[in-house]
Amino acid sequence: MTNGIGIIIDGLVAILLMLTIGYCMLLNSRLKRLKADEHSLKATIAELITATEIAERAIGGLKLTVRDVNVNLGNQLSSAADMSLQLKKQLAEGDNVMRRLSRIAIAARPASAPEPAEPRVSSAKAVAAAAQAFSDRRRSDGLAA
Repeated sequence: MTNGIGIIIDGLVAILLMLTIGYCMLLNSRLKRLKADEHSLKATIAELITATEIAERAIGGLKLTVRDVNVNLGNQLSSAADMSLQLKKQLAEGDNVMRRLSRIAIAARPASAPEPAEPRVSSAKAVAAAAQAFSDRRRSDGLAA
């Protein structure tokens, strides 16, 4: 009987050893996959670091570009403001010249001029027509006569 119990215990130990060997083989395959995943993860991290460095350099370049554009745009806005001021002054001077020309034209009209048969044109239209006639007469150098 002791021999029968010994054989059963030995058989049970053999089965447990077989299960342990099978489980060790399963763990070994999982460890191999984990190692392979570790290598691919390291490669992915290296690529991510490279991409991050490239992005940081690109951001630095963009910051410099923005700074340059900001300076240039500021200069252009300042120039545009100066040009606008000059144009405003020139328009005011042109308006002044137009007023003087209209006064000269009015003063040069004969006092006893007969009334035209057509309806009277407003003074603004008359000034515009005189200005148009004045600008139509040009000298050869491009200046109005």
